[in-house]
Amino acid sequence: MNFHDFEKRIVKVTKMELPGESIQHKMAPIERLQELKNKAREKNTAKQAGVMVLFYPSEASKTQLILILRKTYKGVHSAQVGFPGGKLEDDDDSIQDAALRETEEEVGVARETISVLKKLTEIYIPPSNFFVHPFLGITTTNPQFIPQEAEVEALIEVDLDDFMDAANITTQTLTTSYATNIEVPAFNLNGHIVWGATAMMLNEVRELLKIVL
Repeated sequence: MNFHDFEKRIVKVTKMELPGESIQHKMAPIERLQELKNKAREKNTAKQAGVMVLFYPSEASKTQLILILRKTYKGVHSAQVGFPGGKLEDDDDSIQDAALRETEEEVGVARETISVLKKLTEIYIPPSNFFVHPFLGITTTNPQFIPQEAEVEALIEVDLDDFMDAANITTQTLTTSYATNIEVPAFNLNGHIVWGATAMMLNEVRELLKIVL
C-alpha cells in the first residue's frame, strides 16, 4: 500500500477500541498465559518495557514495518525477532518515552520524527517477567536506519501487504524455555518465523489494520 494512503487511514485507530487480549491469545504459545499474567499483577514484581510498532514509507513510498533480529546472547530473547524497544529506565518520563528512546538507540530513528498514534494492549512475558507495552507509531519519511551493533543482528523491513497476507500466518514446532517440541502459531515474514509475544502484538495490530485499511 502507498504510504500516503496508509497515513490518511491509520489515524482512524486513535478512536477505535483495542481488539485486546482475545486477539493476542490467538497467537499465544501457551494456554496458561492469562493465568500467569494475573499472578504477575498480584505479585507486582514484574519489570516494565516499551516497544514501538513503527510504520514508515520505503524509498518507493510503499508502507513498511520495521522489526529487528536480536543478537545471540545468554538470555530468553536471544536470536529472536522483535520490535525496537526495551526496559523502562529511571530517566524515562513514561513507558512511551522508553519505547521512543530505545527505538532511537536500536534502529536510529529520531524520537521527534515519530508520531505515536495509540498505546496497544500490554502483554506479559513469563520467562523474563516483563510487562511489555506496545505503541503504534509512524514516521513520514524514509528512515536512514542505524542498527545498534551490540543489540541488533539484522533489520527486517516488512512490506505491509506481506504482513496483512493471511498466507503468512503459520505454525512452527519449537523448543522453548518452558516446553520441548511444541507447535506454536507464528508469522512467516521475510523468511523469519515470528512467534511468542511479538506475534501476539502483531496480531492485534493486524486486526486494527483490517478495519481501517
